[in-house]
Amino acid sequence: MKKLATIIILMSLATGCTVGPNYKRPSVDVPGGYRGAPPSSGAAQTDSDQQAATATTQPPQSATQSLGDEKWWEVFQDKQLQELIRTALQNNYDVNIAAARILKAQAQLGITRADQLPTLSAGAAGLSANVPRYKNVPNTETGVIAADVGFNWQLDFWGKYRRQTEAARANLLASQWAREYVISTLVSNVAASYFQLRTLDLQLEISRRTLAARKESLKLTQTLVSGGRTNLLDQRQAEQLVASAGESIPALEKAIAQQENYLSTLLGNNPGPIARGLPLTEQPHAPEVPAGLPSALLERRPDIRQAEELLIAANARIGVAKAAYYPDISLTGTAGYASSALNNLFTGPAGFWLAGATLTQPIFTGGRLKSGVKYSEAEQQELLLVYKQTIQQAFRGVSDSLVAYEKNREFREYQEQLKVAAQDSARLSEVRYSGGRASYLEVLTNETNYFNAELGLAQSQLNELLALVDLYRNLGGGWQS
Repeated sequence: MKKLATIIILMSLATGCTVGPNYKRPSVDVPGGYRGAPPSSGAAQTDSDQQAATATTQPPQSATQSLGDEKWWEVFQDKQLQELIRTALQNNYDVNIAAARILKAQAQLGITRADQLPTLSAGAAGLSANVPRYKNVPNTETGVIAADVGFNWQLDFWGKYRRQTEAARANLLASQWAREYVISTLVSNVAASYFQLRTLDLQLEISRRTLAARKESLKLTQTLVSGGRTNLLDQRQAEQLVASAGESIPALEKAIAQQENYLSTLLGNNPGPIARGLPLTEQPHAPEVPAGLPSALLERRPDIRQAEELLIAANARIGVAKAAYYPDISLTGTAGYASSALNNLFTGPAGFWLAGATLTQPIFTGGRLKSGVKYSEAEQQELLLVYKQTIQQAFRGVSDSLVAYEKNREFREYQEQLKVAAQDSARLSEVRYSGGRASYLEVLTNETNYFNAELGLAQSQLNELLALVDLYRNLGGGWQS
């Protein structure tokens, strides 16, 4: 037993050897600032500015602030929208599925980690035998009762199981970051869907108001036709205005019901009505938002963190594949008692023990081990490229969102001017027509332009809010609790 204990101690001290590469975060091309970032944020730089900057220069605090660091309830301040997001985070199936995958990864890590530890087992057996008489040997009956404890330990001399545990731990972290990415996407989808619903509400309100006004105008025109003050053509043109406003209402009502159904699904509910909060025109949002430093995106965006953890797992599996070249070393032992009588099982000379060690070295595997290493190395290279691609796509997403938010804001401002001008043109054409100085065709044209300008303004307000939602998601916001 002393020899066995000595062997176990020596082999345990030798388990510090771990084959395979240790993970080191790969270098990536990180720009000094986002293209399209407002100059006031300090994040946008020209090429000459980047060349003049030194590695030791500390960026101003305004440059490090980012919309992505803010909590989702700080960005989306509509109380009803906040309640919808909370409901979605609790009931949405994608979030719950992601949480279940985390539990599965945790269990897998426990299974893998257990391979590093020895196993103990206990057993008991009873055996009775009747040996028939043979020649001069009389008939014999015998029985044996045994109880034993078994020990087995696969020594992790080459770090095979430690690398497997490293890979399982990285997969667990990847599943956790995958859940954060699902949450970030869900928050953005709920906010975007809610803003789209409020836009449809506004467009429906505009259409109904316009329809009511045009019906009154039609009544007036019919009165003028009856009195002979105008012709039937003016009445038909007035009827066109009524029909053009009325035909949009069923389409908008259909779109509202379908949008409510989609939003209900995001909330984890069956299709049904959705409560409203602030109108579209009162949704708070700043004209400019801070983007922060691109280097911080590598730590904030869940999809980038997930891609890196998958890369770490693949890197660890190279060590697992290389460890297969080396011998497997295991220690086994059994100790217990055996006796022909139960009352003598634990007394007298009934004790026994066995101990041993085995070493198995692969000699010929038909190229399996070599191919296994090549496979794991190719997988690591693939995930390295995926990691870098994810980062590059993230930078592009932020830049696109910054440009979209700024340009949509400018477009909305022009659309507001267009709406005011179209409204005044429609008013003046009505005055001219009432005074007999213009045909009803002029009224038709200007009324149509005003109606389209109102609907266009609502759409431009939506586009500005959707760009904000997209920017917040691309900056890695929404998953923070």
